[in-house]
Amino acid sequence: MSIDNNTGAKPVNKNLKETLEKVKVLFMGTPEFSLPGFKALIEADDFEIVGVYTQSDKPVGRKQTLTAPPVKILAQEHGLKVFQPLKIKPELDNIKSLAPDLIVVIAYGKIIPQEILDIPKYGCINVHASLLPKYRGAACLNAPILNGDDKTGITIMKMEAGLDTGPIIKQAEITLNGEEKLKDVHDKLSVLGAEILVPTLRLWLEGKIKAQEQNDEEATYIKVLKKEDGKLDFNKNAEELERMIRAYNPWPGTYALLKGEALKIIEAKVVKENEINDQEILKSIKIGEIYQENKRLLAKCGQNYLDILKLQLPGKKPLSAQEFLNGNQDIVGKILE
Repeated sequence: MSIDNNTGAKPVNKNLKETLEKVKVLFMGTPEFSLPGFKALIEADDFEIVGVYTQSDKPVGRKQTLTAPPVKILAQEHGLKVFQPLKIKPELDNIKSLAPDLIVVIAYGKIIPQEILDIPKYGCINVHASLLPKYRGAACLNAPILNGDDKTGITIMKMEAGLDTGPIIKQAEITLNGEEKLKDVHDKLSVLGAEILVPTLRLWLEGKIKAQEQNDEEATYIKVLKKEDGKLDFNKNAEELERMIRAYNPWPGTYALLKGEALKIIEAKVVKENEINDQEILKSIKIGEIYQENKRLLAKCGQNYLDILKLQLPGKKPLSAQEFLNGNQDIVGKILE
């Protein structure tokens, strides 16, 4: 799918190929998701990266080692200027001094104020990981998995002050088969965004694409995920919980309380009640109770069962269900809350 329009567009730059000077781009991005699109801009002959904005280095892992964001590492490898302000608004004068023709944003992680959006003559372009206006906001990669959608995609849009409200320049989609994990969607959309970014920018700057306003009535908003959002409620049906497990790992992760401790559930699949051999015993099993059938570690849900494939106790390494049972047989019969 593609949303663009080759008629009625006002030329921004009549012919990039005939322009002696490259389009000066200020890039803003932070995580791995940003890297393919960033690389595409670096490698494009008609664009020049004049600066890179990314978030601050952060402590990572058990030892809390101060680690640079992926975009910073790539920028430094190419000798690009890197800026890591705690707040973006005070950067107004610095950005003006860089004199960008265009700002390109891919998962920067900060809201950019109107004063900065107004600086580049060609505006600010955002690569957003959903088919806008559906899934405006931060957790747009998780949402289609969580909701059982059959597709998702990339939107390239011209930014404005509202949250993901700007006019759409281009969209491209991927189909979902109901088995994708968060990493699968992340990787596919990251690559897809990179594939369409530079060609779309060229067509748009040459006036060959007309941006289309979003229909705000169709908009949905996704909140920023918190750790507590990953708590599994076994009163829900198994299908919904299985989608949560795929959508929320590695962050915020999915878990249940076992004797007051957070038991991480990393991977699971749905088992329907009629697929369980001993139908008589099902009558006595309570919601959230762990039941073992052969080598399967099953948890009863409001409807059907979760077959828990991989799990992790606090301070321990992740284990397969069989490995876990070898040392924690007493989990059978316990209630997950």
